[in-house]
Amino acid sequence: MGRKIQRYRWVLVVAALGAAARLFAQQPAAGPQQPVQSLTWEKVKDRFEQNNPTLLADKLNIDESKAQEITAYLRPNPTLGLLSDQITPFNVGPSHGALAYLLPSATVSYLHEREHKRELRLESAQKATGIAESSHADMERTMLFTLRGAFVSTLQAKAVLKLATDDLEYYDHLLGISRDRFQAGDIAQIDLDRLELQRVQYESDVQMALVNLRTAKIQLLTFLNDRTPVEQFDVDGPFDFSEQLLAQDEFRKIALDTRPDLKAAMEAVEKAQTDHRLAIANGSTDPTFSFDVGRNPPIDLYFGVGVSIPLRIFDRNQGEKLRTKLDIERNQRLLDASQAQVYSDVDSAYATVSSNVTLLKPYKAKYLKQAVRVRDTIAFSYQHGGASLLDFLNAQSEYRAVELSYVNLVGAYLTAAAQLNMAVGREVIQ
Repeated sequence: MGRKIQRYRWVLVVAALGAAARLFAQQPAAGPQQPVQSLTWEKVKDRFEQNNPTLLADKLNIDESKAQEITAYLRPNPTLGLLSDQITPFNVGPSHGALAYLLPSATVSYLHEREHKRELRLESAQKATGIAESSHADMERTMLFTLRGAFVSTLQAKAVLKLATDDLEYYDHLLGISRDRFQAGDIAQIDLDRLELQRVQYESDVQMALVNLRTAKIQLLTFLNDRTPVEQFDVDGPFDFSEQLLAQDEFRKIALDTRPDLKAAMEAVEKAQTDHRLAIANGSTDPTFSFDVGRNPPIDLYFGVGVSIPLRIFDRNQGEKLRTKLDIERNQRLLDASQAQVYSDVDSAYATVSSNVTLLKPYKAKYLKQAVRVRDTIAFSYQHGGASLLDFLNAQSEYRAVELSYVNLVGAYLTAAAQLNMAVGREVIQ
């Protein structure tokens, strides 16, 4: 009887397993995960230029300025005048109709602009378009610096996350060895508890690094006007520094040739000079030529020509001439200020980059290797009873501090390099 019950139980187990297998087979397969987009700096910059709404809105100023060029070069419209005179509706004197003595006439007049006013207006509008283009390039320059900062922050957050993850894995490895030592009676319970409590710090570092990475990605996606989920977005690029730097004078020369705000200041001086010439031209006299045709009984048809010349006795555009002349001097002073600002920006950014390179060199050449050597040596010594628990924890803390300082210094270097690129006006440091 017992064998039958046991056999019956096995039948139920086999049936249940078969039903579970069929149910699992009927479950729809999970959809494929979307691939992660990993963008380089060049791709990020291209997407920014194509999608950023602020940049695209500012670019429309150039199109508006070009539209004003069309208006500036338009000729004056001719004027058509129609006249019906000598209508006599009152029947006084000899009997006549109301239109018996009608005098119809038509006049066409045209203002002739002298002293190349139209050409000067066009030139002034073209100068304004050049300023708009340079101003847009300058806005893009400053926004690219902010974009580069967000890109560097993302790379830095990735580096910090990798560092925190590696530290946690390394500590878990040592913690496993310590548990084995505790089982063997080599260390006390209190030492194992202190080691396990220290793991909380490593877990906190990992979680904080994850939050910082996610925040940096969100900020970068905002600049790109991109709605890609954060989990499917990533960036890739070198997170390192270069010891090679051009001379400071070389960066100054490049900045003087490249900076769009300096170019806009130069174009403002040229536009002010054109506006002054236009003000002088507007002070000249423009005649108005006219042609009229009509009928004046008993003359069946007649035509006439005329010219109207305003006498510029009082108003010779004196105020505008003086204003535009002063505007030339004002823009020249602004140009001098822009040049001084270029030198200041380049020198400040160069000093920051040089300082970061000076700090990073010993880290890469000596401090990082020393930190690893000290950590591994103290860990090995502690595992074999040659070092105290406090020495072991201090060595771990010092290693984390050195590694984190190096990562932060590389991030500061890349940010300073972006600032130098912005000061120069183009990417001189990748």
